[in-house]
Amino acid sequence: MAYTRMSDANEITARYMDSIYFEQRLIDSVVADTSAEFWGEKFDSPVLTPAFSHIGRLNGRELSGLEEYSIAAKNCNILNFCGMMENDMFKKIADTGARTVRIVKPYADNGKVRDQFAYAESVGAFGIGMDIDHIFGENGLDVVVGEEMAVQTTDMLRSYVESTKLPFVVKGVLSVADALKCAEIGAKGIIVSHHHGRLPYAVPPMMILPEIKEALKDKDVKIFVDCGIESGSDVYKALALGADGAAVGRSMMPSLEKEGIPGVEKFLNNVTSELRFVMSCTGFKNVCKIDDSALY
Repeated sequence: MAYTRMSDANEITARYMDSIYFEQRLIDSVVADTSAEFWGEKFDSPVLTPAFSHIGRLNGRELSGLEEYSIAAKNCNILNFCGMMENDMFKKIADTGARTVRIVKPYADNGKVRDQFAYAESVGAFGIGMDIDHIFGENGLDVVVGEEMAVQTTDMLRSYVESTKLPFVVKGVLSVADALKCAEIGAKGIIVSHHHGRLPYAVPPMMILPEIKEALKDKDVKIFVDCGIESGSDVYKALALGADGAAVGRSMMPSLEKEGIPGVEKFLNNVTSELRFVMSCTGFKNVCKIDDSALY
């Protein structure tokens, strides 16, 4: 059979993730504790929701999918993320009570960027951030749902950080160079991501994680990761390779579409339960103690 080149970063990521195996360590191990702490707040799991956008009402239900998964995140006591939306929708998400980080697109309209950051803080967001991996499109600058995006400089990002008292998260970091710039400007978190394969041949997030972790070892920056996270085993691999938390993404959608809040709760709890099982079977009592020593 002839070899077919595959530029799809999602396929590359999946193959890399599936090439990582676990060593079993049972003697003297205990039932693991999956709790995690982000910016002084305790959560029941390092599993995160993705920064989804534009999910309306599903199957005729009363609430939007964005509100439904946010409520599920609150009920599961995990950190919640949301993406591109107008302020009125974010208010609905904030009203669910979920501790939510609002990720804003890099709009060409910088006034809109700043307005959305300020509004999020005013209605009780847990954090704010920017999705830098939508700056460019195939024809130059990206256009998302009719909104033109803009190049973001280090100084621009620093000004956003300095404008808020909330933790600031940069989503779309996929290099040590960008990770160090985020630390330099005072960002409190990064999401290592290729945004579901926007860049052909993008390095798998888990492949670059150890280098980013090493580069930020003396920095006060939380490292999150997404892309292809579907199970507790995937979350464990992310933590072992340097992440503080890992976001499920499209793997959550079937549960959200079919059953709404209870479906997402069940999915998230199952991911956390598998994480606990793998931790226990590899000899790690706490999330913060997980390292790569049990990986092959």
